[in-house]
Parts: sequence; C-alpha cells; structure tokens
Amino acid sequence: MKKTILFMLSAALLFGGCGKKENSDNPLLKEWNTPFGTPPFDQIKTSDYLPAFEEAMKVHNKEIDAIINNKEVANFENTIVSYDLSGELLGKVAGVFFNMTAANTNEELQKLEEKIGPMLAKHADEITMNAKLFERVKKVWDNKENENLNKEQSMLLDKTYKKFVRSGALLDKTKQDKLKQINGEIKTLESKFSANLLKETKAYSLVIEKKEDLKGLPQWLIDQAEATAKEQSKAGKWVFTLDNPSVFPFLQFSENRTLREKIFNAKNNRCNNGGATDNKEVITKLTNLRAQKAEILGYNTFADYVLEERMNKTPQEVYNLLEGLLKYSIPAAKKDVVELQKLLDKDQKGATLEAWDWSYYADKLKKQKFNFDAEETRPYFEINNVRQGCFDVVTKLYGLTFTERKDIPTYEKDVQVYECKNEKGEHVGILYWDPYTRASKVGGAWCNSYREQYVKAGKKITPITTVCFNYAKSPSGRTTLTSEEASTVFHEMGHAIHTLLSNCTYISTGGTSVPRDFVELPSQVFEHWCSQPEVLKMFAKNEKGQVIPQELIKKIESVAKFDVAYGMTERYAAAYLDLEYHVIKSKDKIQDVTAFEKKAMDKIGLISQIPPRYRSTYFAHVFGGEYAVGYYSYVWSEVLDADAFNAFLEAGNIFDKTTADKFKNEVLSRGSTDDAMEMYKRFRGQEPSIDAVLRNNGMKK
Repeated sequence: MKKTILFMLSAALLFGGCGKKENSDNPLLKEWNTPFGTPPFDQIKTSDYLPAFEEAMKVHNKEIDAIINNKEVANFENTIVSYDLSGELLGKVAGVFFNMTAANTNEELQKLEEKIGPMLAKHADEITMNAKLFERVKKVWDNKENENLNKEQSMLLDKTYKKFVRSGALLDKTKQDKLKQINGEIKTLESKFSANLLKETKAYSLVIEKKEDLKGLPQWLIDQAEATAKEQSKAGKWVFTLDNPSVFPFLQFSENRTLREKIFNAKNNRCNNGGATDNKEVITKLTNLRAQKAEILGYNTFADYVLEERMNKTPQEVYNLLEGLLKYSIPAAKKDVVELQKLLDKDQKGATLEAWDWSYYADKLKKQKFNFDAEETRPYFEINNVRQGCFDVVTKLYGLTFTERKDIPTYEKDVQVYECKNEKGEHVGILYWDPYTRASKVGGAWCNSYREQYVKAGKKITPITTVCFNYAKSPSGRTTLTSEEASTVFHEMGHAIHTLLSNCTYISTGGTSVPRDFVELPSQVFEHWCSQPEVLKMFAKNEKGQVIPQELIKKIESVAKFDVAYGMTERYAAAYLDLEYHVIKSKDKIQDVTAFEKKAMDKIGLISQIPPRYRSTYFAHVFGGEYAVGYYSYVWSEVLDADAFNAFLEAGNIFDKTTADKFKNEVLSRGSTDDAMEMYKRFRGQEPSIDAVLRNNGMKK
C-alpha cells in the first residue's frame, strides 16, 4: 500500500516565471543572494508574507498591463511567452509560503492561508478574465497556423488559450463576477478543511498507562511512544498519535483489540465528530460550489470540467477503469476475509472481523504462511541508507549525482539540502530532504517545488524541489523503516527526478506541469526499483553494515502479492468516492455527507472490513488540495507504471541504459511538450492496459 500524498501546491507557480523584482527590507521581495537562488529561510518571518503577496501582485499586474499595452500586433513571443514569464516575484513568494504551510506551519500561518487563498484566487480571476489580455491571446490562437510554432510552442499556446477559456474568459460580466465569488469561496473552504484536519490529527493521543496494554508492540514503537509521552509532559506513560508512523504499526501489532478499535475509530472519524473542526458542512459547500462553477462554464458536472484536460477524458472512462479493477479486487478481498476470520475465531470465538482487525490478523497470517515478519526487515532500512539507495539508483539510471550542501539555509534543523549534478558535472538543481514528523507538518508524504525549470533570456533556470515525509525520528538516533515505508521514499524521489530532469523552455510546459493522471507515473514506476534484489543489496544494510541476507530478500519477494486485495480495494474505493462527489449537479446539493459516502461505497459493494483509504471528512487530496477528480490518477498510474517497468524487465536489465535513456528522453525530461499518451507510446510502443496491474498483483495470468 502506498500511504502517500503528493501535494502539487500549484499556487506556488500559478502565475509563471520572470519579471521585475522590487527591493525592500522584506526578504521575500529582495534578490536572493544565496547559492542557486534558494530561499533565505533564516531571514523570513511570518509577518513578511502578507505584504510580500500584496506587493508581488502589484508587480504582476504591471507586467500584465505591459502585455496589454504593447503596440505591436499580438504574436506568440510578445503575448504567450510574455504571459508565461510574468509573475516571477509572486511565484517566488507563493513557493515559499505554500511549502511552509505544509512543512512547517502554525496557527498564524493557517489563518494567513485562509486570507491569502481568496486573494490569489481573485488575482488569478482578474487576469484570466481580463478582456483585453484575452483578446491578444485569442488573436495568437486564431493566427496559430501562421506562427510556425514547434511542438512545445504549440502546446504552450494550446494550454494558455484553454486556461483562459476554462477560467471564464468567454463569459459575460455577470457570470464572471459569480465565478470570481465562487473561486474565492472554494479557496477559503479548502484552507479551512486542511486546517481542521491538521488540528484533529495532531490533537488526538492514545495514552497508555499499563505496561500490559503494550503487548505485541515492537520495542522501537514502545520507545517512540515513550519519547512522545515525555514531549507531552506525560513521563512514565506511552502516547500513540494519528501520525502514520504511530497509528499504522499500532494497528498492525497491538494484541489489545479494544485499543485497536479505539485508535482506528479516532483515525477513521477525523473531522466527523461535530464541533468547530467538523468538515461535513465544508464538504457540502465545496461540492456544491464546484458543481456551480462547472455549470457556469458550460460543463455537465465538475468531473467533466476537470477531466477534459486529462488522459482519461470523461467520467465514464474513469468509472470503467475503477470498476474494471474493483471486479477483481473486491472478490479477492472477500476471500481474504474468510482466512482472517478463522484467525480471529481462535482468539475470540463469536467475534466478527472488523476493519481494526485487518492489519493485525493479516500480519499474523503472513507470518504463518511465509514465516515472514516485516520487523525483520526494519534493521536493514535505515532512513539515510534508503535515501542514499535512491540517489545511487538515480545515478545508475540517469547519471545524476547528489552532494550535500551545508551552506544553504533551511527552515528546520533536520532538513538537509543536496545539489544535483549531471554526468558532466553540471549543476541540475537543488533538492531539500525533510524526513521526520513534527507538530508543524501536515501528514503524509509529498514532493513539491520552490522553483520549476525553464529558460529565461537563453539561460536555463534550474529547479528547486523538496521531498517531505512523516517518519518518527528514533530516540536512538538510528531511524529505521519497513520495506513499504522505504518504497514511499522512492515514490516521492520519483517525483523529484521528474522535476530535476526537466529540459523544457517554458514554465507551463516544464517539469511536472503534465496532466494530473500522468504525473504519478514517474513516482510509481520508481518504486519498483526499491524491491529489486539487485537494488536491495546496494543499500539495505543493518547497523553493522551487513547487507540484507538473500534469505530475507526471498521472503520479501514471496510476500509481495500477499494481502494486495486490501490495498487495491481501499485505493480504488477512495478514487470512486472522489468521482461520485463530483458527478453531481448543483441542484442535487448533498444533504448528508455520511449517507452519501455510504451510498457510494454500497454501489461498488465495498465490504465493511475495508473503508476507503480516505473517508470524506479527511480526504485532503480532494477537499483540501488540488486533487479533486484526481485521486484516480494513482490508479491510472498503476496501469502506466506496471507496463513501463516491464520495458526494463523485457530488456533483461533493470538498469538497461537504452531503456533508461528512452524513458528519460520521451517522458521524464519532456514535461507536457506533447500529448501525454503520445509521449508514453513513443517510449513503450503501445498503449497500456489494466492487465499488467492485475498480473503484478497475482489476479490474472
């Protein structure tokens, strides 16, 4: 299972690239005289953000005015390129701010986010609904046959024109005003959803006072809980939280069924408990506003609006994808229930298997069937070794190297910074590595950018990217992961590689500026290397430096297809739930979120022992971020990545240079300089099907 969140905080680069910089005492508005133009975190204060945003928006407006007032006839360079390159200062400020609201937030920043979100939405609307600016864009669009554009330029023109149209440029003033109002309200609600979720997640603690209630838990988890208790001034007790490194292993190992139920329900009912942080009303308002937005723009539903720009173009295509996979995963999950129930019967005759039992009994069954204990792997996956393993795989595949830079400021003491160079020793970009959980960080794992790659005045501007995780830092100083958690590191590094290898001309076509259901391919395909025996021998070493034994590698391979039905089903169910929320129309306003969710899950026959990976009130991808009608992207990317990795297997070498170069040149470096499916077919020679996923998971021969 991939417990990951990719946060594409698109506001960070919503407005493009390069323009005039203002000088002031505000460090966000100054030229950054840091190595490679990295953010001067040691100088930035919370009070700097609002005035920086206000000034940056003024500067951006002046840049837009310069495009509009250009006396020359509108053409690709003076209109489309100038628009793409406008707003550098705003992008720079937003890049820092939105990364901090995810990685190092506080109540002051959260309140500021609720204020700034609508400001940015209003600012964007005023630009994309500017009639004079759109008139110039449309002139270039109408004259495109005479512009002699290359493929990337054609893609930029297409994206720019559609961005204006999809933002309401063709609407009358009354509808534009209504759309502006809706966009502002949506941003406010999304910020509120995220703030509520963070508060409820961080507020909960399961406090254990009796040592016998720790039965079954591994020592490292007990030590971690003891350290958390001391941090919360509860010395002599053990505290477990809803952060993934705490709650998931507790559910897997705790022999106390009552406590498993207690912490599971706390996790599963976040923001669904009434009071100020309940998200149900936020969801009803958000879904209705999104439906209204789609209606104003002339689309049948919000799902239709979003999917127009994806590889899967219609809601029905997504339904077909999900239903095609669910018809295999749910029957397989039902068979697993029978086996797990037998184990429960031995412990508690007459009890019925519940969702809080699954991880515990699946782990017991795995030990019985394969003599495999995931904890056996933990000593071999020390977090720094895993990181270095990622780096070494990237070097072997694509020639990139990573060197730590201690002269670049960071926002937190545990954050490390690496300079990336290519095989010629040339600077490629900067990577921030932020591995540990803390109260100021939102949950999950993600990759995001401070600056994308593009070309300015003939010079390549290199990217600045970050990967963030929520692993509990070990009190011993040696933080170890399970093989699954190590896979998550590879996942997020896959996104970083996509950013670092970008070789495009324009901001809007470079890096990860690709269709949402294509952006997960680089991350998910990179996960495959983490489990390969050849790779494990490169980095999986215990405290004595001993390489993971071949016997243990064989065990890892033997359990690879065990319990996959659970993970598949919970992912597909969440994607289905996301889609269901966004195929409704504005007149069909949701009255009861809980009932709506149940009805959606009943439609696919979801069993009670498997809730969707994200229930509605804590589905941050969909209601707190940029993944509305996008969670299925992880599912579609499973199809793509399974097929793509097969190309390396068919070559007979997972580091085959020809295949790696082809993947780099046709996918990783190309951004959205061409149609996503066409790029994929140039790499693979064919379109993918779900068969590769089903075969990889042992559900089809």
